[in-house]
Amino acid sequence: MSEEQERLERVFRAESGRVFGIAYRMLGSVSEAEEVVQDAFVRYQGVDAEEVREPGALLTTIATRLSIDRLKSARAERESYVGAWLPEPLLVDEVDVPAEAEQADSISMAFLVLLESLSPLERAVFLLREAFDYDYAAIGEIVERTPENCRQIALRARKQVEARRPRFESSRDEREEIVRRFFAAAGDGDAEGLLELLAADVVLYGDGGGKAPALGQPLHGADRVSRTLVNWFRAGWKAGTSYEPTWVNGQPGARFLSADGELISVISFDVLDGRVQAIRSVVNPEKLGHLGPLADIRALLAKGER
Repeated sequence: MSEEQERLERVFRAESGRVFGIAYRMLGSVSEAEEVVQDAFVRYQGVDAEEVREPGALLTTIATRLSIDRLKSARAERESYVGAWLPEPLLVDEVDVPAEAEQADSISMAFLVLLESLSPLERAVFLLREAFDYDYAAIGEIVERTPENCRQIALRARKQVEARRPRFESSRDEREEIVRRFFAAAGDGDAEGLLELLAADVVLYGDGGGKAPALGQPLHGADRVSRTLVNWFRAGWKAGTSYEPTWVNGQPGARFLSADGELISVISFDVLDGRVQAIRSVVNPEKLGHLGPLADIRALLAKGER
């Protein structure tokens, strides 16, 4: 390996995690974030090494601009998305969140969905400031705006976000216990037990994207959600499915698997005040391919109905 190749390898090891973190928060897509990382490093390699004083700063700039461009193209597609749009799940624990991020909820599904209400520029400025603690001068250079303009953009975005920003339990143990009890009740078909764990205004989201059976619209209310979940679990057990608890985007969740170990869906839970506030289920196969072999959901549903 040449000296230049070794230098590039060191830069990649040092910076790829943060570059991915920025791109993923911007795009809500693991596959697109990985493409941004690759594109950013390709462009970085085309720059004269002697002109690069801070590789991380340059890669952040490249990745942010690439993400803004991709997000502009994606907005029209997401507006016509079939059903609820959810991010591609990232199976990481809250302790795995990059050190640059101040809060684990900066990768939560609830937070990433909320960021969809911002323009691409607002999203970039807000994330660079709030999640990665860049000063306004640095942000201005990245997005090609003045520091004062970036300050105003960040303030406007913060006001829009803070009113609906999700809150989660501070206790990891409590969240895990609530979810453990949830699965015990759902697995036993205990609708009453589920009701005790669900907030009165709980919301159930399903993202099939028109590619897999899912809720057409979010389902609201503890009674309706508990009945729906009991039916889902009953059909799933008949089809031989199982689940594995895991952490999804820094929040408690699970992977659902077929009898052959193929992935069916990934769900995450928002837990606050000892109750499940929201459940998000991703079944769109286009959003799960990065997690391994996928099951044929329609075939499993047919099996569960027999």
